[in-house]
Amino acid sequence: MSVSNPTLITFVIYIAAMVLIGFMAYRSTNNLSDYILGGRSLGSVVTALSAGASDMSGWLLMGLPGAIYMSGLSESWIAIGLIVGAYLNWLFVAGRLRVQTEHNGDALTLPDYFSSRFEDKSGLLRIISAVVILVFFTIYCASGIVAGARLFESTFGMSYETALWAGAAATIAYTFVGGFLAVSWTDTVQATLMIFALILTPIIVLLATGGIDTTFLAIEAKNPDNFNMLKNTSFIGIISLMGWGLGYFGQPHILARFMAADSVKSIAKARRISMTWMILCLGGTVAVGFFGIAYFSAHPEVAGPVTENHERVFIELAKLLFNPWIAGVLLSAILAAVMSTLSCQLLVCSSALTEDFYKTFLRKNASQIELVWVGRAMVLLVALIAIAMAANPENRVLGLVSYAWAGFGAAFGPVVLISVMWKGMTRNGALAGILVGAITVIVWKHFSLLGLYEIIPGFIFASLAIYFVSKFGAPTAGMVERFDAAEADYNLNK
Repeated sequence: MSVSNPTLITFVIYIAAMVLIGFMAYRSTNNLSDYILGGRSLGSVVTALSAGASDMSGWLLMGLPGAIYMSGLSESWIAIGLIVGAYLNWLFVAGRLRVQTEHNGDALTLPDYFSSRFEDKSGLLRIISAVVILVFFTIYCASGIVAGARLFESTFGMSYETALWAGAAATIAYTFVGGFLAVSWTDTVQATLMIFALILTPIIVLLATGGIDTTFLAIEAKNPDNFNMLKNTSFIGIISLMGWGLGYFGQPHILARFMAADSVKSIAKARRISMTWMILCLGGTVAVGFFGIAYFSAHPEVAGPVTENHERVFIELAKLLFNPWIAGVLLSAILAAVMSTLSCQLLVCSSALTEDFYKTFLRKNASQIELVWVGRAMVLLVALIAIAMAANPENRVLGLVSYAWAGFGAAFGPVVLISVMWKGMTRNGALAGILVGAITVIVWKHFSLLGLYEIIPGFIFASLAIYFVSKFGAPTAGMVERFDAAEADYNLNK
């Protein structure tokens, strides 16, 4: 690998810029609230783009294009489900969660919010929710590290083991130094890079394959069923793919963006920006995988890497069709997708360990400086565990993401959604919801029951558990009072 390699130079410049942003954020990080939640200071643009970038990890440019390339438009049900789920999350949860966390002890993390919202003096709700975060996010972090390793491996000819560390190092660096502000500011840059790549690449692929008519004829010649959105699907299959949208209600790294918004007034504008960005990105992703069918059918001599691993379709198209300097920028978009999500996940895990274990149970009177440095140490710890989990080169990005996404969606989604919508929810109802959701996902995944994506039964059973267990008790007067005050605040300012 030559040091004059344009792609390598582009990557180095990009990574250096992200680390520089981390050091700029370091100067604005004075206490744990700044490190974990940016002092609740994000405007609508940063809230929108950082929520989008933290959501769309390496699977956006690797896993999903690969699935479309292999199976055609029948895999696009995932994108449709995600768009619907994200919109409903912005509409029903974003603003309410922003005010509910503020009215419930100015909570910095989801376990902190659950504990305050339901007056859990035992600490059990905080511990269980923090453990769920650590288990599923470590798997999620591993998926990001796998995606980064695949990128470095295929771009620079590194061994998988070397690529593993190269891909993770920069993300760990700026998250360690700058915390939430660094993550949010870099997310904004990364979201811009991702949308640029996903609009430009399908246009160039289309031109390279002779225009839209020729491209569609080539795709049809390869397999007419590529256009069939019902190809090899069943009712359960479509519901499973659409079910990805349910996950949004429970993703801590996305919900943290809502909690960090500077006000409820910013949420409506952020929703419009974020949804526009998301629709364009997902449309571009589907187009890359779909048009890639035509390109590699016409050029079988260069299709080897994609045949070997279909998740490399975007990488190979960028390398084959663009000037090396432009290809470097486009491939940096994959790194951006990986880094944006991985950094958020590392920070949420660090927050859970620092705020919900260390401060709550070990050092109640720890200074703010001490807590910030403990948070940084936890970033390193979780990153090392995730790297160890990602060491198997046979890992597939979409498979790892789907399991973690289901875990959060089922364990936290119903609890978050119902807690901001229904004042009759109780502490035992929340506890039952988290446990039933998490256990259902693990059991359903293990036994592969009915071929149904585990998030759907997990979400349904958790919601039922919350409702029926809450009906056996009643919220305290304080819980009802805080809920009503937060709801009034939301209605006044939305």
